[in-house]
Amino acid sequence: MLKSGLILAGVTLVLGTIGAFIFPLICVPCVALLGGIGAGYLAGQFDKPMAAGAAAQKGAGAGAIGGVGALLAHLIGGVGNAYLVGPEGANDILRDLGLDVGSGAATDPIAYYGGALGSACCFGMFEVALMAAVGALGGFLWYQMTGSKAAPPAPAM
Repeated sequence: MLKSGLILAGVTLVLGTIGAFIFPLICVPCVALLGGIGAGYLAGQFDKPMAAGAAAQKGAGAGAIGGVGALLAHLIGGVGNAYLVGPEGANDILRDLGLDVGSGAATDPIAYYGGALGSACCFGMFEVALMAAVGALGGFLWYQMTGSKAAPPAPAM
């Protein structure tokens, strides 16, 4: 479980960071979906659990471990995009959309970067939960496709 989770955490971190600079609210969750299923399937492949429930449990654990990569990718991409746009750039975008920005918290850099970090954290935690859920699905799929056909282990003497 740990091995497959760490492998997919690295893959998700790299692909998610690249996708986070393109469009973080679409790319990173899609990477998390596919990565979670992959983590669950690999957990089944590496650990070879002998029951469907155990396979789903191993897959969920591997997906949650892999979800840390998605969380870090969303944090890197969210804060990086916030830095590239900046508080004044965000205000310019809002003015172009016809919204009255005013003054105060809308122009405060601490509030701007804090909001970017907080929202990236929330979306990243969602992706950890998403990867755990689809990791359980990946583990269950491994059991249905491969694990149920395997011969039971020989009894220990």
